[in-house]
Amino acid sequence: MDQIRRTIHQPARPTFSELFTPKLVTVLREGYTSEHFRADAIAGLTVAIVALPLSMAIAIASGVTPERGLYTSIIGGFLVSALGGSRFQIGGPAGAFIVLVAATVARVGVDGLLLATMMAGVFLLAIGYLRLGTYIKFIPYPVTVGFTAGIAIIIFSGQIVELFGLKLAGKEPGPLVPKLMAIGEAAGTINLAATFVAVLTILAIALVKRWRPKWPAMLIVIGLASFVVALFSLPAETIGTRFGGIPRSLQMPAFPPISFARVIDVRPDAIAFALLGAVESLLSAVVADGMTGRRHRSNCELVAQGFANIASALFGGICTTGTIARTATNVRAGAHGPVSGMIHSAILLSLILVAAPLASYIPLAALAGVLAVVCWNMFEKQAFLTLLRASRGDALVLLATFLIVIFRDLTEGIVVGFALGSILFIDRMAKSIAVEADPSLVQEDVADQASAYDASEASDADTVVYRISGAFFFGAASTVGAVLDRIADQRRNFILDCSAVPFFDSTAANVIEGAAHKARRAGVRFIISGASPQTRRMLINHGVKRPLVTYAASIRDARAQQTRDGLATRICRPVATCWHKLSHC
Repeated sequence: MDQIRRTIHQPARPTFSELFTPKLVTVLREGYTSEHFRADAIAGLTVAIVALPLSMAIAIASGVTPERGLYTSIIGGFLVSALGGSRFQIGGPAGAFIVLVAATVARVGVDGLLLATMMAGVFLLAIGYLRLGTYIKFIPYPVTVGFTAGIAIIIFSGQIVELFGLKLAGKEPGPLVPKLMAIGEAAGTINLAATFVAVLTILAIALVKRWRPKWPAMLIVIGLASFVVALFSLPAETIGTRFGGIPRSLQMPAFPPISFARVIDVRPDAIAFALLGAVESLLSAVVADGMTGRRHRSNCELVAQGFANIASALFGGICTTGTIARTATNVRAGAHGPVSGMIHSAILLSLILVAAPLASYIPLAALAGVLAVVCWNMFEKQAFLTLLRASRGDALVLLATFLIVIFRDLTEGIVVGFALGSILFIDRMAKSIAVEADPSLVQEDVADQASAYDASEASDADTVVYRISGAFFFGAASTVGAVLDRIADQRRNFILDCSAVPFFDSTAANVIEGAAHKARRAGVRFIISGASPQTRRMLINHGVKRPLVTYAASIRDARAQQTRDGLATRICRPVATCWHKLSHC
């Protein structure tokens, strides 16, 4: 009967194949019609128009050539959609990776970057297949807001040189403070043409979004800026003057140089790529879920991200992850499923094959203006201010993450923010637990019972009842332990009601065990009432079982049990005494 009840109330656990079946297969099984394809084609075209300038801008800001950003969107984006656990996820290069990628390129070169990207893909496969993606979602909201805001500041600081066409005396520093000092020293080298193009780009994007929000503002403005620079022969640097344009084809897949020493050297970068990619992609999938009411599968999504990063590196691309802005654009454009993301990659490939020469005319100041707008949108200003006012704990987590990301390191910012958020959670949960004597001061009305009144319930001075409400875990153990240590030594029966305890860990079980041993030494009978099967199992595994304690389904049953045992004791004690006397006659 218990097995039948568990089958009814607990759905069967999904199999391995069910957990890792791509959403593309799910969509095709539902029935894919020509109308669905038309919706996906329109959405894919819309996303490709948005992704074209962004992919190149992110690649350039990351310290690599612009075509590597396009390769990432084509190869990585296709695999993210084809293999992923989200119906609407759009993969490609993300602004959050700019700082990490640029630092990796500066330290180990492009070959080292490709190797680190492949290793990050392997790590993501391991995270997904080990089903650890479920826990990555448990990142506190202040950490995500502070991290995103810090990334926005760092990316914007990296675009100041291109926005104003500055000429630095040496290589641009990576850390924020030295970078700002170098920019200040180069303030006299400002290029008015580049500044004009950047300002024109930012203002034009704002105007198009305001008056024609459905138009592809970034692509339109990039075309306008390129036309203005070419028409008036402005002395602003372009993709052609710096990089010589972009190739008209994909490069052939090839492994980067691999050696044991090289793997050890880039391992920290690979771990950072994997962690940041996992967080960024799952955040993007959660945003899509919120917009559509669908649910993604975290571990399947991470497996897709793993394959996408490996393939992207083989074709010369950089880190691939789910991108929030492009995913949201995909949803708003009316996408039906993952086919839209695959079409977006195919359109980008066709643009490279057909229109690659036109990319040579794109001014770098215009791409910097595009990233400046992206940074403005990344910084969630309202959420930032709300968290600052919400509570001191949330403000501490937010500011710690934000400042560490800006002045120290991205990974350190996430780790410290998560640690502080966990401590804050533990503190709040510990304060939420309560231990109260029964009866409470204010009780709810209850219906009359048909059973006869038992005067012992009112006059039994030998019994005390305590009720625990709230999660009983290591954070609350000291609070509850201090109360249980004061269990009345003069009482003969102690009932501990655990019916309002939703969670119970090993530290809590150890506290209960200590209290039970103390009660036994004092001659106090210890009864635990209302414990759930999980709680009882935890307690029994820690030795909290007969004869140390007894269990009852409710306080009423505990009182009845205590009454029966007391009556049995009063009957058996005289009988045992008489038998003892007769045996000695």
